[in-house]
Amino acid sequence: MSHLVHHRVGGWLPKDHRVLESWLEKKLAKAEQRAAHEWHPVILEFRKLIEEDPELYRGFHEMFEQIPNKPPYNKDLSGKPQIHNYMKMLSLFECVLTEAPDLEHDHVGFPISAILDWPMGTPAGLATLANPKVNRQFKKMFDIWTSFLTSKESCYVLNKGEHGWFGPRAQNHLPDFDNTFVCDPSAEHHGYTSWDNFFTRTFRPGIRPIVGAGDNRIINNACESTVYAIKEDVKELDHFWLKEEPYSLLHMLSNDELAPQFVGGTVCQAFLSAFDYHRWHSPVNGKIVKTVLVPGTYYEESPAMGFPHPDTSAPNRSQGFLTQVAARSLIFIECDNPDIGLMCFVSVGMAEVSTNEVTVKAWQTVKKGDKLGMFHFGGSTYCLIFRPGVKINFDPSYKVDAKIQVNAPIGTVD
Repeated sequence: MSHLVHHRVGGWLPKDHRVLESWLEKKLAKAEQRAAHEWHPVILEFRKLIEEDPELYRGFHEMFEQIPNKPPYNKDLSGKPQIHNYMKMLSLFECVLTEAPDLEHDHVGFPISAILDWPMGTPAGLATLANPKVNRQFKKMFDIWTSFLTSKESCYVLNKGEHGWFGPRAQNHLPDFDNTFVCDPSAEHHGYTSWDNFFTRTFRPGIRPIVGAGDNRIINNACESTVYAIKEDVKELDHFWLKEEPYSLLHMLSNDELAPQFVGGTVCQAFLSAFDYHRWHSPVNGKIVKTVLVPGTYYEESPAMGFPHPDTSAPNRSQGFLTQVAARSLIFIECDNPDIGLMCFVSVGMAEVSTNEVTVKAWQTVKKGDKLGMFHFGGSTYCLIFRPGVKINFDPSYKVDAKIQVNAPIGTVD
């Protein structure tokens, strides 16, 4: 019998919680085959960090002892975590360090998030996983993982039979793959040189035409994505950790000197699924004013996740919260249309590797559809931020929960 968890979106973790439990059971059995002294040096360093810091040592114990205040755990107070302590957690980190996600078990695209799903929902987990020292250690671990994901060895999951990315399960999510994406079906691994190379795949020419390329009134969609929220009159500072998830501009824009110009403006946010195209494209014609990389947390989950009756019609509970705390990039663009003027594209890396790679530079001219950058294996959401006074007439198709293609129009400014 399935046990659906509605707040898991984007195909990164299975909505059927029993599938996640089965995945963890299998990984735990594999992890037990490797002794702790055989772990990778970066995992041993993580253990040392936990055990030599009294605050972290307490936090990594309490996060597994407390009951998460979120579904499904808060519905079963007799339930126990499958991962009982930080040593089990580290053994699983070691287990997935040289693995790339496949489509077995209904796709667990966020293995570290799966391992931390219980502690992320506890008060101790919220505090401990926000600790800068812990996030620096995660970054070291992800650097090792990135090396594997960018190596040819990681290609094994692409041709892994029914669980591979060219198998029958994948075809349900990526139909007509060969004609949609740049690849060579006759070559080994379709010509992809690594898992990361596959993840950052590109569309074939003409697949996503740029609508209104020369019309500066039209704003286009920057990513292949599903609309999460459209909020107007955004405040300079707000309580972004509450259930309503208000946006707090100074936190979103990391106190950048340009941030005050957007107070009272509009934020459009959308998220990418595990199976989406993960590159970003310019939504307007204009010039890049500046780019900023903002370090952040990897596994800080909104306390609003724990409300006793989550709104299942809007299950993306932590997405707005993450725009203020997660690793992200800011790309400020001065639009050719003075009625738009300065705007900002914000990419937000959610969990795992979460690399935001910016491929444009300050004062570079961009046209609609030009590439701005990409996500490298990590859940992803993004925002378009407009100044107050910019009146956007949103396209009827651009509404919450709608899937919008990259380069499609989202609205016009008259």
